[in-house]
Amino acid sequence: MERQRILCVGLVCLDIVSVVDKYPEEDSDSRCVSQRWQRGGNASNSCTVLSLLGAPCSFMGSLSAGPVAENLPDVTADDFSKVDLRQYKWIHWEGRNADEQVKMIERVMMHNSKLPPQQQITISVEIEKTREPLYQLFPLADVVFISKDVARHFGFHSAEAALRGLYSRVKPGAVLLCAWAEKGAEALGPDGMLIHSDAFPPEALVDTLGAGDTFNAAVIYKLSRGEHLKDAVTFGCRVAGRKCGFHGYEGLRAQFSNE
Repeated sequence: MERQRILCVGLVCLDIVSVVDKYPEEDSDSRCVSQRWQRGGNASNSCTVLSLLGAPCSFMGSLSAGPVAENLPDVTADDFSKVDLRQYKWIHWEGRNADEQVKMIERVMMHNSKLPPQQQITISVEIEKTREPLYQLFPLADVVFISKDVARHFGFHSAEAALRGLYSRVKPGAVLLCAWAEKGAEALGPDGMLIHSDAFPPEALVDTLGAGDTFNAAVIYKLSRGEHLKDAVTFGCRVAGRKCGFHGYEGLRAQFSNE
């Protein structure tokens, strides 16, 4: 079986987006211009973007039969034990129930230990929330995405400082990345060379919801194809910037699906 797919493990949820004329002031009432419901969740969003870019991909998470559900459980190690790992060349985890995710990643590591390097599954994790249990994921992945919030939680005030300060937490040979909104993104690999990309803001800022998930997906897309880290980071910033210029994600298909 040819292993070509990318698997994203994490949350799918319902995003209810209300559009107003201006950002509401505290304790004020604002009339809603429009409202839309759309599928959200970090892993789900990243999987959507990967699909629009043309990557064969799968999502693993709890789904409901209707548009609204309560208390959907996170994926467990037992759930993940049923996954046929031979299908996948890359598995990405949105950091959530870390104790269970550690067990899932250990299963992939055991699988990889029986294979030559070129056939092994690449492991990536996103550490977005400032929750201590998530930090045990740092040393387990080949590619680690950290958020600006996590960087600030550790006392860093720039992406560069965060990567320099936190790189000792990742395993040897890993890549650590941090996007910093309008300041672009940075990446640090085992060669110690810091890679930077400027942001690519749209002509008009329309919708930033899911921009970070878009960046992550675009970077994974390029790295999974064997492209250079510099090109992957720049592509990630380009796609994330373009996404901020319209609602949702569908507009990415026409512009980037052939890159």
